[in-house]
Amino acid sequence: MNQMNSPLIRVGVFYDGNYFLKISDYYYFQHERKARISLEGLHEFIRHQVAEEEDVDVRLAQITDAHFFRGRLSATEARDKDRLFHDRLLDDILMNLGVSTHYMPLKTRDGRLQEKGIDVWLSLEALELALHKTLDVVVLIAGDSDYVPLIRKLNTVGTRVMLLNWDFKYEDFKGETRVTRASQQLLEQVTYPVAMHAVIDRGLTAQDEVVEALFVSQSEPAAFAPSTMAATTAPKPARPNGPTAAGPVGTTGMSTIKNLKNGFGFVVMPPNNLFFSYADLTEGDFNDLREGDWVEFTVGRNHRDEDCARNVRKVTAPQLSETDDYEPESEPDLQTVPVEL
Repeated sequence: MNQMNSPLIRVGVFYDGNYFLKISDYYYFQHERKARISLEGLHEFIRHQVAEEEDVDVRLAQITDAHFFRGRLSATEARDKDRLFHDRLLDDILMNLGVSTHYMPLKTRDGRLQEKGIDVWLSLEALELALHKTLDVVVLIAGDSDYVPLIRKLNTVGTRVMLLNWDFKYEDFKGETRVTRASQQLLEQVTYPVAMHAVIDRGLTAQDEVVEALFVSQSEPAAFAPSTMAATTAPKPARPNGPTAAGPVGTTGMSTIKNLKNGFGFVVMPPNNLFFSYADLTEGDFNDLREGDWVEFTVGRNHRDEDCARNVRKVTAPQLSETDDYEPESEPDLQTVPVEL
């Protein structure tokens, strides 16, 4: 039978946002890909995967609904943690792809921000849309066993479930081992389990265009464009030959990078040194930085009211004169210094 005479396969995609962003961070900071996952590329991959599993032409596998669920900081907390730009950037990407966003406020418990109720909300929305919009396939991007009841209910109403799952482990900036693995119960209940880590790693040698398109090809946009920074910053004095000491908030300094790891690092500035993260870069790609690189920065304060480096950008190393004899004091170890989360 001509596949184009087959009925349209209606696909709904549901993101556990926190899970997805952890996956994207892993590929950006830990994996040899050194790139974030492209939502547009992911949706194209889903269409091809559904078409293959359902044995139809890819033109008949169409995403008719896509929803993103995540706990979110308040505007004040996001501002204090320099997350406003990155949250807005994510919103822009989701909006341009027609993905509906669903946010719940993060709650503080035992001194830690926690996400509560997102799994329930996602499950209710997915079941309602599967029933009222007659979704043929629900694609779930999640790994928690809390979604098992949803999958069982979808199976009952005849909606197939595809689970995009990842299995990997790595050592974070604190030296702790982090493991991401989908619940075995999820894998046993779904119709189409897809081991994305295996698909992506095979793509390194197979040169699969659909897999290659899963990753963003350009660097992340900076919170402040270099031209904007230049227009709003007073003329700088002549560059010194060595590191400049940190002063009051807003002071411009220059030094080298120390203990660069997993999206975080320190600018050498004894006695305490200055913490910074990838979100503090004003230009360039964090993954292009190396320990020992010279950077220019602005002294700032983090949410713990501690000195940190903001508006960080890589600069050319100064030419030291024969009379310069700079020896930095011993820097704190990245594993033992409290950092901004």
